[in-house]
Amino acid sequence: MAARFPVRFDAWYRVLSSALLLPPSASYVEVSDGQVHARMGWGFRASFPKSAVAATSMLRGRPLSRGVHGWAGRWLVNGSGTGIVVIDLEPAQRAWVMGFPVRLHRLMVSVESPEELRRELSL
Repeated sequence: MAARFPVRFDAWYRVLSSALLLPPSASYVEVSDGQVHARMGWGFRASFPKSAVAATSMLRGRPLSRGVHGWAGRWLVNGSGTGIVVIDLEPAQRAWVMGFPVRLHRLMVSVESPEELRRELSL
């Protein structure tokens, strides 16, 4: 059975992201059949085996930016500055940002239920 965790959006960013065709309805982390799928509309997508999750933690601090951004394998996918789960991957996986392949060894994603996502990834 799949467990879906919607990306958390601040009210003001919900409106802006929808205008940019990154709607909350297409932004989530889903754990199903030993696989993890993360998506933020057309801006970001990744699929990797749950066994690649080396560790999870909560992000300290609150980033000012929203959206999809990163570099050197570290990607922040957020609609909010709170509820951000850090997912460390070993080995590094593949993700796509705006359709371009990127390396992913740390995914930081804001979700509505961060502790539930961490529990699901540790099972």
